[in-house]
Amino acid sequence: QVQLVESGGGLVQPGGSLRLSCAASGSIFAINNMGWYRHAPGKERELVARIAITSGSTNYADSVKGRFTISRNSAKNTMYLQMNSLKPEDTAVYYCNLESRWTGSSWGQGTQVTVSS
Repeated sequence: QVQLVESGGGLVQPGGSLRLSCAASGSIFAINNMGWYRHAPGKERELVARIAITSGSTNYADSVKGRFTISRNSAKNTMYLQMNSLKPEDTAVYYCNLESRWTGSSWGQGTQVTVSS
């Protein structure tokens, strides 16, 4: 079993920055990739950014390219999402996801990000 705990969400003004963290514990092995998703009211959950564990390659939603950066500290079993130049349309609940060949797909409980003046 995998446990994922997100932190770092909050209220920020447009143009501001936040850094989300996702701490993983439990049966965290045979991982293919980790990623951040978000779910805004009235919209479907969407992939924000994902990182492949073996290659380190990353991919981003077009809407966040150049503003968000995904990274991982393998020693701390923690993944990050640095979000800069935040816009009101970035407002959503952000979820951490881990995909393992052993345990399947695991999700965190989510952290709220609100971008508003």
